[in-house]
Amino acid sequence: MSFTTLIDTSTLSRHLDDPALVIVDCRFKLDDEDWGAREYAAAHIPGSVYASLDRDLSGAKTGANGRHPLPEPLALIRTFEHLGIGGGTQVVAYDQEAGMYASRLWWLLRWMGHLDVAVLEGGFGKWVAEGRPTAAGSEVSPALPSRRFEGAPRADMTTDTAAVARLLDHPGWRLLDARAPERYNGEVETVDRVAGHIPGAVNHFFKTNLDEEGKFLTPEELRKRLRHSMAGVEPERVVCYCGSGVTACHNLLALEHAGLPGAKLYVGSWSEWSSDPSRPIEPT
Repeated sequence: MSFTTLIDTSTLSRHLDDPALVIVDCRFKLDDEDWGAREYAAAHIPGSVYASLDRDLSGAKTGANGRHPLPEPLALIRTFEHLGIGGGTQVVAYDQEAGMYASRLWWLLRWMGHLDVAVLEGGFGKWVAEGRPTAAGSEVSPALPSRRFEGAPRADMTTDTAAVARLLDHPGWRLLDARAPERYNGEVETVDRVAGHIPGAVNHFFKTNLDEEGKFLTPEELRKRLRHSMAGVEPERVVCYCGSGVTACHNLLALEHAGLPGAKLYVGSWSEWSSDPSRPIEPT
């Protein structure tokens, strides 16, 4: 099988015994970094392994590179191999429901050249609600076959603060902010230094990619909504950001599923941009 954007619970359930399948539990809470590991130990999809956003899917923080910087490529390769991911494996990532953390792993694997990775529609919440099997155990990384991961970062998938600053007055580019409207509008900010958004950015809240049941909209509906936010700009000239480079990956997944590939991730996102008081923000 080969899934590169999304996979549904029914399909995954039929492939649980596939030796080429690696299922990764990415459940996480920003205010409790050990919550996901505890939940994994209590119940998880059989055969899955656990990856922490902070410890496995992020790199070292300097105070000026955002809250969830990218891991060093060699460290990320070691993480993938520890999880059992290598050449020829189909990866399925899931989190508690909406895919906001699972999409980070989806993006990281693609960034390193591994395309056979999909996010589970509806996450663990949907899996449990449907009465599907679960397993329990305190070990967050059960023994998996040793596999070699070969890949390298794709420079065309990211951009940095300096490049974003050069785009502020460029009408041919579009910045998409994945955060909730109240954070984008500067009405509230409970995580980062100051409230607001990067000047000229358009708000495309990541949850607008989902229907009322928490599943992704159809490619056609996603394309319609994303095209509206992009306002005539082609995806190759779109930069996605959020608070720290996590939920922006949800928008990148939505773009890919909608047939609009090519957008970039501003990894540092608002947490990096707002760390320097000399950088402009809106509203002022």
